[in-house]
Amino acid sequence: MPVSPPLPISVVIVARNEAAALPRCLASVQGWVAEIVVVLNETTDDSAAVAAAHGAVVHHTEWRGFRDTKNWALDRATQPWALCLDADEEVSAALRDEITAFFAQGEDRRHAGATFPRKVWFIDRWITHGDWYPDYSLRLIHREQARWGGDAIVHEKMECTGPVARLKGDLHHYSFPTLASHVAKINPFADLFVQQQLERNRAFSVAETVFRSGWRFFRAYILRLGFLDGFPGLYIAGATAFGAFVRYSRLYEAERHRDPDV
Repeated sequence: MPVSPPLPISVVIVARNEAAALPRCLASVQGWVAEIVVVLNETTDDSAAVAAAHGAVVHHTEWRGFRDTKNWALDRATQPWALCLDADEEVSAALRDEITAFFAQGEDRRHAGATFPRKVWFIDRWITHGDWYPDYSLRLIHREQARWGGDAIVHEKMECTGPVARLKGDLHHYSFPTLASHVAKINPFADLFVQQQLERNRAFSVAETVFRSGWRFFRAYILRLGFLDGFPGLYIAGATAFGAFVRYSRLYEAERHRDPDV
C-alpha cells in the first residue's frame, strides 16, 4: 500500500544467501517507507540483484557477530527511524497499518520505539501459543535512541533509551520451511552457547541440564498453552527442551575435551 509521502523509516535487513526469501520481505515494505537498506555478508547467491530490483540500497561487509553486524547495518541508514527485519520476515498488512497510524497520530514524537508480536508459520499453520508467540520484538526504533546490545556472540537485543509503544499487528516469520531446517539450527546455536559459557567460566551441571530441559517443555506446552497448536505445538515444546539438553550437554563435552582428567 503506497503511502505519500513515504514514512521517515529506513528498513534495515542483514542477510546471507537469502535470494529466495528476500522478495516476500521486501515486497511487504515497498511503497510506504523512505528507504530500504540490505546489508549482505559473505553472500554467494543472487541476493544483491534481488535487493536492488526491489529498490534497496545494498552494502557488503564481513561477518562481525550478530550485534556488531546489525549495528553496522543501522549506521548505513539515513532516515531518523529504522525498522529492523530479517530476510525471512514479512510485515503484515495489519502491522503496516499500525505503523502508519503510529506516525500519523504523532506517536513518533512521544516514543523512541515500538514493539510488536512476531508470529511463526510452521509446517501447516500459524503458531499462536507456547514459547513462539507472541514473542514481542522491539524492531521499530528511533536511530538516535536505540542500538543493538547484549552479548556479542549471541542473544543480541535492541536496547532503547526512551519510551516504547506496543503495537498489535503481527510480524510474520517464515523461519523454518521444514522440520529438517529447524533441527539443523540446534547445533550451530549450541556452538555459540558453549563458546559463551566457556568465556564466562560457567561449569557444567547435571541438575541444571535436567531442570532447564524439563522446565522448557512444561512452560511451552502447559503454561503457555502450546498444546492448543496441535502436533506442531507438541513438537516445538519437545524440540525446545531437546535443544536446551543438547546445549548443556555440549558444555559437558567441551569441559572433558579441555581437561580429560576431570
